[in-house]
Amino acid sequence: MDVDINKVSESALEFPDNFLLIDLCGEYDRNLATLEQFYEVQILRRGNQLSVVGEEGPRQEAVATLKALYQRLEAGRSLEAGDIDRELRMGGPAVATPPGPSDQKELFKGKLTERVEIKTRKKLVEPRTEAQKTYVESLFDKELAFGIGPAGTGKTYLAVAVGVNMLISGKVDKIILSRPAVEAGEKLGYLPGDMKDKVDPYMQPLYDALGDFLPGKQMAKMMEEKVIEIAPLAFMRGRTLSNAFVVLDEAQNATSTQMKMFLTRLGEGSRMVITGDRTQIDLPRGVNSGLWDAERLLKHIPKISFNYFTSKDVVRHPLVAAIIEAYEAEDAKRL
Repeated sequence: MDVDINKVSESALEFPDNFLLIDLCGEYDRNLATLEQFYEVQILRRGNQLSVVGEEGPRQEAVATLKALYQRLEAGRSLEAGDIDRELRMGGPAVATPPGPSDQKELFKGKLTERVEIKTRKKLVEPRTEAQKTYVESLFDKELAFGIGPAGTGKTYLAVAVGVNMLISGKVDKIILSRPAVEAGEKLGYLPGDMKDKVDPYMQPLYDALGDFLPGKQMAKMMEEKVIEIAPLAFMRGRTLSNAFVVLDEAQNATSTQMKMFLTRLGEGSRMVITGDRTQIDLPRGVNSGLWDAERLLKHIPKISFNYFTSKDVVRHPLVAAIIEAYEAEDAKRL
């Protein structure tokens, strides 16, 4: 790091609540170390004060971030690694998800620096990149939205969060989550048990996402009462899905016929979300992906939203983004 010593100065911040300051700093000052590395500054802790040392621009940005994170703690909210990552990526004030569709449109229109919170039973979920924020906007604003991009970009997670939000706020009557039951490059053979036992391994990522947003007993009751349904794509044929929030995950593994069948299930009062990664198609050789065809055929329809993610939107371990970039670079060489 090259720093002009003549431009280095110091800003001191005082925090009245020592307990909140401990949370702000993190275990073994881990949060401060993250901010130091990101902004290329030095943060010194002295009693109930933090001193930020560095060049003017990065120093002021680090100070603003520290203040925003402390305000978050003052509001009684948690401060985890993901919250810090979001603040570093996006900044700007957090804005709660509004109660009605018309208000939602006003919230998002022309306010690119604001963040959005999705309220669920267990936690508040906030988009952590601009692409994620635009995606969440389209989930509230459009009846049919696509989320296309690599693994780890929050496509399914955010879709399920919005679905839970709309369910608990009474905007839809049920949530329907579906996936093609396609094995990822392996032949697992016949699975034991009844139909639920056979398909549950394919549906597990959807159970995991729901478990983040709903208490276990409530989730189990909703599933028992069919308020929440998790089913393979093949089970959708012949149904009309009305007043529901419907998610098709791993859509790159749907055939063209299956995709057309699923899209035409959309009924009155419903929202439908299609998520997929075009680089992870597990269909047999020679079988076209329905996601490709849907993108090609439906892009001109204004009421349908297509949202795209890249490795920059990966919110899992930083190595995941590096891995995706390496594969993308190799694919580019082959073209």
